[in-house]
Amino acid sequence: MSASARGIFRSLRSYNYRVWAAGALVSNVGTWMQRTAQDWLVLTQLTAHSASAVGIVMSLQFGPQLLLLPWTGFAADHFNQRKLLMVTQATLGALALMLGLLTVAGWVQLWQVYVFAFLSGCAAAFDAPVRQTFVAELVGDDDLPNAVALNSTSFNAARMIGPAVSGLLIASVGTGWAFLINGASFVAVLVSLCLFRTGELKANARAARTPGGLTEGFRYVWSRPDLRAILLMLFLVGTFGLNFPIFISTMAVGVFHTDARGYGLLSSTMALGTITGAFASAGRGVPRFMTLLVGSLIFGVGCTLAALAPDAILFSVALVVIGVGALTFTTATNTLMQLSTEPAMRGRVMAIRLGVALGSTPIGAPIVGWIADHPGPRWALGIGALSGFGAALVAIRVLRRRGGASAR
Repeated sequence: MSASARGIFRSLRSYNYRVWAAGALVSNVGTWMQRTAQDWLVLTQLTAHSASAVGIVMSLQFGPQLLLLPWTGFAADHFNQRKLLMVTQATLGALALMLGLLTVAGWVQLWQVYVFAFLSGCAAAFDAPVRQTFVAELVGDDDLPNAVALNSTSFNAARMIGPAVSGLLIASVGTGWAFLINGASFVAVLVSLCLFRTGELKANARAARTPGGLTEGFRYVWSRPDLRAILLMLFLVGTFGLNFPIFISTMAVGVFHTDARGYGLLSSTMALGTITGAFASAGRGVPRFMTLLVGSLIFGVGCTLAALAPDAILFSVALVVIGVGALTFTTATNTLMQLSTEPAMRGRVMAIRLGVALGSTPIGAPIVGWIADHPGPRWALGIGALSGFGAALVAIRVLRRRGGASAR
């Protein structure tokens, strides 16, 4: 293996990280299978192509990230992270299996999808900040940027596989089986958590349980102008840009008139871009604020090209560009916020990051869904483009201030 390749994959030298990465890849494939099947179920089987209904599902699924924000960050900073992950992963797997059984039996209704989306969102709200900060326990701070990028590579490699497999599965045996397979895939993560060499874990500092512990994270972030700027950028892109289930499903069904197989392939296409961005991030090392500017600009350009694409082929090319921009931007925010935060505060800060990035979906998804239903899917993508350019303007302002401070 070349020196550059060893640099890109250096986190895999850790036994614990290798075990974690293997289990996570299997589970991520299942997760993307379910996401694709869920959007298709709501859009084509439970409604008459209602993008607004897809937006409501997204709101219920990601709303708990914001609703439960003080408690999720508190849990990540105070409890044993490995044990907490076992609970959240088992809960997510059980919910997927129950929804799958309802769907296979032919009993599923739209309100049930709403309920399961909300319950899964609650479990994921506790799971996500722990998963992101737990990486530091696996590899330490020195390899943290590389491990975060490799996690994104795994997640987006699964994004390339899962939707395509899900599309074929839906067309051949039905939607419910994608949910059942996803439920079973969580076993891989649970097994990996049991196989860890606990003595090799690089435990993060646990925060002391003080009366103001729940709000301390908000005060900490508010005292940091750099963190506030990153969160503003995340709010813009997360609210109006990271609505891919709406963008891709409405363009696939309403504009290009594809079937489940075509929708699955389009959903997988964007993963080519995100994997490219992930490998670039893995080899780059610690990102800078300029990385946020570049990522948000690429994202805005990609959404613009997708909105103007005359056919499915050029639309898929634009999705690759969107994938590069989205991954570059989100990975940089993750790494910058973790490395610039005190270890005892990381759980709460990352919970706030996720709350802003994903919890803003309840605001944006219904709006974007309404736009896709009425002016049209291309207009919805135009809103996504504006979110990327707006985030870029925030980054430019920060860089100008830093340049002025350096000059003084």
